Amino acid sequence: MRTPSWLRMPRYVLTGALAIVFLYPLLWTTVGSVSPLPGSAQVDGYGLGNYVALAQHGNGLPHYLWNSAAISGVAVVVTLVVATLGGYAFARFSFPGKNVLFLLTLSILMVPYATLLIPLTIWLKALGLNNTLVGVGLVLAVFQLPFATFMMRISFEAVPKEMEEAALMDGCGAFGALRRVLLHAVKPGLITIGLFAFLAAWNDFMVPLFLVGGDSAPLPLALVNMRQQVMGVIDYGSTQAGVVVLTVPCVLLFLLLQRHYVNGFMSGALKG
Repeated sequence: MRTPSWLRMPRYVLTGALAIVFLYPLLWTTVGSVSPLPGSAQVDGYGLGNYVALAQHGNGLPHYLWNSAAISGVAVVVTLVVATLGGYAFARFSFPGKNVLFLLTLSILMVPYATLLIPLTIWLKALGLNNTLVGVGLVLAVFQLPFATFMMRISFEAVPKEMEEAALMDGCGAFGALRRVLLHAVKPGLITIGLFAFLAAWNDFMVPLFLVGGDSAPLPLALVNMRQQVMGVIDYGSTQAGVVVLTVPCVLLFLLLQRHYVNGFMSGALKG
């Protein structure tokens, strides 16, 4: 039976209000990035002066975008590989201390973010990865692994064991069944944790602030360095332009992958 329109109206009003609340800052920032503003590169009329100033800052916008993309790429790849193997092991294998180890993995989420940065800095120096994009990506992946492992465990548990058993009977080993059958079944979960890892690494400021600088700075760190002008005046125009540039890839990825993103969260909801 179809729900009457008057009963659906409150839901439409609520979702519309929430959309306005979340979209308004993005729209305000986008308009502000092309609006005239004293102390910015766009002081007369609407235009792209702030974007030109952003592109010419320091080593250039493409350089900082490449740094951010490299850091995000390392974080996404490491998170996907480790979380997939870890989630598969927790979901399909039985071994002593399995539940205790899983709880210890999740307990990392309760550790304050900043308390791990100094030990990780010392660890990266010992590995020769200090002030490198790979080192930053590895650190950001470490912070994503507890949630990603949890997501992949429930994703694998939602897959019927009969699918894996059929692959084993056909001659596949455990890794063969994982590669040929299970990875396709848990694709929404993979996309979800990959998107989470990308968004966290792409927008992170604290870890790069501690671990890299100079030519290795990603775009969020470069924005902070460029926002200070003469006599302490803040260049809000270029900062807003940088925020827009940072936001566009995130919005595009979410729009492209939103169906898989929702399915990833629902992957374990119907497990009987």
